[in-house]
Amino acid sequence: MQDLKIALVQAQLHWEDIDANLSMFGKKINAITEHVDIIVLPEMFSTGFSMSPSKLYETIDGKAVNWMKATAAQANATITGSLIIEENGHYYNRLIWMRPDGSFEIYNKRHLFSMAGEEKVFSPGDKKLIVTVNGWKICPMVCYDLRFPVWIRNVENYDVLLFVANWPDKRIEHWRKLLQARAIENQCFVVGVNCVGKDGNDIDYSGRSMWVNSQGEIQDEIIHEEKTIIATLNEDSLIFTRRYMPFLDDRDSFEIKASGNRGQGSELAPDA
Repeated sequence: MQDLKIALVQAQLHWEDIDANLSMFGKKINAITEHVDIIVLPEMFSTGFSMSPSKLYETIDGKAVNWMKATAAQANATITGSLIIEENGHYYNRLIWMRPDGSFEIYNKRHLFSMAGEEKVFSPGDKKLIVTVNGWKICPMVCYDLRFPVWIRNVENYDVLLFVANWPDKRIEHWRKLLQARAIENQCFVVGVNCVGKDGNDIDYSGRSMWVNSQGEIQDEIIHEEKTIIATLNEDSLIFTRRYMPFLDDRDSFEIKASGNRGQGSELAPDA
């Protein structure tokens, strides 16, 4: 496999303003001066982490998805991030994996954050997504999924685990440590893209977008600023980890069943 280049775009989101966010991210993507294979945006990149899907939703052929299609073609790179999508009377926190040729895949967030009431207004997904870029197998997830290692477990032999997020500053050390733990236990690269600043609910975000190698070592991290960094993933380090520490060979076999009862929600900041 050739090296995989991923752009991590950390930004402050315009609260519930789709046009402003698309314009802002367009400028940030246009400012990327080197070729990259994948561009990663935060969770709910077009609105911020809002629990008002009835006024903010789009359809799969709506403005934001069409923007992703046009921007991916222009940048000649895959673009991914999640947004609010309505389908068949249900709202989803849906990650779109948009390729430069206009084809795309979807992943509906599996674990809805009950502490913010996400499960009351959104429907959960039930299928993982594995995509391939330049021979690399990639598993994209959405924020709160990070806390559930059984769902994430590397049974597909993926090479990269990718998270888009709105993860608050008050629990940012959980974010940092869990990203490293997921890399170690799944023997893969991990990429996490968060937002920064303050949202419409007065919740602070410090970013901490980062990429982590397959031994759990942070390679680069963005703290408290709007910035784009490029992660260059090299196959040799991945092969070394898996060949000389073949822990994945001893992983358990298991079957995932439906989630249990969800909480009733609270006023705590989201691990959205």
